[in-house]
Amino acid sequence: MEEETLDPWCNPEEPRVVQFEQISAAAYRVREGIVRTPCDRSHLSEESGMEIFLKKDYMQYTGSFKERGARYSLIQLDPKQKKKGVISASAGNHAQDMAYHGGQLGIPVTVVMPVIAPIMKIENCKKYGANVVIQGQNMGESKAYALKLGKERGLLYINGFDHPNILVGQGTMGLEILEQVPDVDAVVIPVGGGGLLAGCAVALKTMKPDIKIIGVEPELCPSFTNAMKAGHPVKTPTEPSLADGLTVPTVGVNALATAAPYMDRMVTVSEEWIAISILRLVEMEKAVVEGGGAAGVAAILAGLLPDLRGKKVVVPLCGGNIDTTILGRCLERGLAADGRLVKFTVTVSDRPGGIAELAKTLCNCGVSIKDMVHERAWIKNDIFSVEVAVVVETRSVVHAYEMFDFLRKKYTNIIMVGVGGAFGFLDDLLERDEDCKTRDSGNFSSGNDSAQEDDDDDIDAASEMQYLRVIQNQAKRKSRQFSITRIAF
Repeated sequence: MEEETLDPWCNPEEPRVVQFEQISAAAYRVREGIVRTPCDRSHLSEESGMEIFLKKDYMQYTGSFKERGARYSLIQLDPKQKKKGVISASAGNHAQDMAYHGGQLGIPVTVVMPVIAPIMKIENCKKYGANVVIQGQNMGESKAYALKLGKERGLLYINGFDHPNILVGQGTMGLEILEQVPDVDAVVIPVGGGGLLAGCAVALKTMKPDIKIIGVEPELCPSFTNAMKAGHPVKTPTEPSLADGLTVPTVGVNALATAAPYMDRMVTVSEEWIAISILRLVEMEKAVVEGGGAAGVAAILAGLLPDLRGKKVVVPLCGGNIDTTILGRCLERGLAADGRLVKFTVTVSDRPGGIAELAKTLCNCGVSIKDMVHERAWIKNDIFSVEVAVVVETRSVVHAYEMFDFLRKKYTNIIMVGVGGAFGFLDDLLERDEDCKTRDSGNFSSGNDSAQEDDDDDIDAASEMQYLRVIQNQAKRKSRQFSITRIAF
């Protein structure tokens, strides 16, 4: 068995903690090659109840904040190492940033990328002048090969989220945030391996000790949360996530040792809210941001940070390198999770005019039909019926509720397949499916135990408009005061 090559810069037994003085010096040294990205007030401020500022680091030349650490790490090399070069393992942003700044500084860069790396990013690394090696089925195998190759060729291995100089370079974002929003109350930072969190936490807390530092990671890979609980990095099982850049199974030892003393708390976000945040940023900020870069916004939209209401909050948008096909899927999932893309099945008459009547009914509901598929062979109803699977676009999840109740008056066999996933409204619809049939007799049940008594009092009024207002109130509670209240209906 081959002996594993260890990274001397990331030793679990002797973690290296970066200091504020290093970050301050780095800000001066990288100023020539790094974009000082804007930190603008967000259109999401009114909806969230916070004054949100977005630090737009996706506007760096390569589309990622990782340029900061990459450039500083290369600048810090001694003359001999600059001539030999460096090596890194990465599936995307770190590889591109090392390749780009290596080309700018005239330093040879080798990047080892797994076979799963996006073709576009592989080609970008080659375009920037890097020596690209495709090796390994995953990042673990690629890293092991890079360490071995670096030892053989005398190349310095630079860990993309845990080398001390990477942490120092990433911390320059924290200094910029304080210059641009000096009275900031909290910063919500996406977390993968922990490099950005560590550097920014040192910079921010040193200059403004009362500031809150909150980390965000996907529910499908809570590696930093687990490391904070354990007191050391622990390998965390991961699943594919829209925030693929944050799915790091084991966080950096230096990053954890540096960030832990400054952290206020960690939160995790669901895939639905990540999708919605990507959608919101495109719609409201005209910003195309990858899932990992949008995780901080997702935490706010999901209502995970209620204590920040009324506060001034900065959220870094860390990267914009999202594949165009993935972007399309994210936007569709965002619409579905937001209750604006709804799928249901309904059984209608297979005689002439049956489908036309359904289409007219949906038109009267004010929804737009996106797709319609007929099913005749596997239907359990009579031979003169057809089951129709329909996908429609609505104004909001409240509008979807209205449509559902309108359809129940005309069709008895209707099943909602997907609506408002992020708000949990599909469960509500299924729970009250039978109750909807008897609503007119006053036996309606809201399906929301925590608000049952209030809803029953509201329903007693019996008018349709009052009934719809109850539905809207349920929506408000489910969405934790988020944006569906802004949509008129």
